[in-house]
Amino acid sequence: MSEKSHRVRLRPTMLSDLDFVISVETDAHNLPFITPWERTQHEGAVRFPDFRHFVVEVGAGTERGGFVILQGCRNPHGSVELKRIVLQAKGQGLGRECVRLLKRMAFRDLGAHRFWLDVKQLNQRALALYASEGFVEEGRLRESVRVWIADPAGHGPARAAGYDSLVVMSMLDREYHARLALGHELP
Repeated sequence: MSEKSHRVRLRPTMLSDLDFVISVETDAHNLPFITPWERTQHEGAVRFPDFRHFVVEVGAGTERGGFVILQGCRNPHGSVELKRIVLQAKGQGLGRECVRLLKRMAFRDLGAHRFWLDVKQLNQRALALYASEGFVEEGRLRESVRVWIADPAGHGPARAAGYDSLVVMSMLDREYHARLALGHELP
């Protein structure tokens, strides 16, 4: 299964992509906004059918620009999670295109009733994007995750630098279909 929009294509991640995935995830610009996974966690997500792990390809070619992960793809309650979206380029609208592709995939292809995510409170850019894309805040998990930062000299592993709260947001199928009818979603 692969999805595409005007500038973005989501293709299934292969094990040979995992060095790239890890490098994007541990990039100093992305690290504060996510909780990094071990390589074995990504390997499991690539192999386990409850997950959809995709490389984001940008432009006309096959240039890798990031990755996304869906979880709960076989959830009997129809609750699919946008587990992770990590992009290299910022401020170019690629995140919005990915979110729209993932919403279409969740509701159209996976038959989701609820599409949800959590995002670190300090990630104001992502919070604004999700709200503008129709996600509704459900609540906050106060100081529930560590904030990771890269070693400024680039010599050592990432280190924890305090805690942040998670904001839980979701969209229901009826909300998605209303947005689709208004032309706010990809057909």
